[in-house]
Amino acid sequence: MQVAKKMIRDQLASIFPKQEIESLTRLIFEKVLGLSPIQIHLNQKETISAANLAQIKEIINRLTQFEPIQYVLGETEFYNSLFKVNPSVLIPRPETEELVDWIIKDNKELTPAILDIGTGSGCIPVSLVKNLPGASANGWDISPDALVVATLNAQINCVKVDFECVNILEPIETRHYGKYDIIVSNPPYVTISEQPFMQPNVINFEPHLALFVPDTDPLIFYRKITDLAACLLKEKGSVYFEINEKYGAETAELLHTKGFINILIKKDINGKERMIKGEKQ
Repeated sequence: MQVAKKMIRDQLASIFPKQEIESLTRLIFEKVLGLSPIQIHLNQKETISAANLAQIKEIINRLTQFEPIQYVLGETEFYNSLFKVNPSVLIPRPETEELVDWIIKDNKELTPAILDIGTGSGCIPVSLVKNLPGASANGWDISPDALVVATLNAQINCVKVDFECVNILEPIETRHYGKYDIIVSNPPYVTISEQPFMQPNVINFEPHLALFVPDTDPLIFYRKITDLAACLLKEKGSVYFEINEKYGAETAELLHTKGFINILIKKDINGKERMIKGEKQ
């Protein structure tokens, strides 16, 4: 095991900081060897088989090309649950966990009907249904490949979420849908001009369809989803968004002009304005 640790450390030292390499080593050993962190610690002198060592080398090679560890391993943890991921879906972020936590704390006493727009991996509706007893959820996405992943994640986590392929930028017959207590979305919100400042592991591997919006219309998805929420939410229902920190005030104004009240912008753990909520009158 020491040989494998040294190999990981030496080959990744020029790319990742020491603390991140330690975290990557733990994840690699957990996946390849099936060992918990304490087992890794207790088995320092164990010899790794040639097959497992070859598997670790392949993982290292992919990491040196800046491929995200979540895609390399095919899974990630989100809100204390395991989710499958691949390049057809965004890798769930900690700020999205904060959004999910906010919704759960707001709705503990309810059995809400939930719609997640731009569901991707399904991490939002799956986590909400798991943690809000009696809740029901639908998830929409434009990508059939993403919906395959989301469906698998609902099965893995033993919850029922109904997924549907929907392009929200096209006209939607709202009369065909029921009413919801909660509409939530983490839509594309990174402007094209921000792309040069992003890390290669994001730019080169994560789906641009789920990331970027034009600089000329950065709120395109928020505007459409807010219009839908005005139709599909029950009275006093709430819409929750993850947002670009640069457009908090503009998103709040959008909700206000569409008739939403009790609008609240919330900062994430890093002090950035990354979440917003509005209530239907």
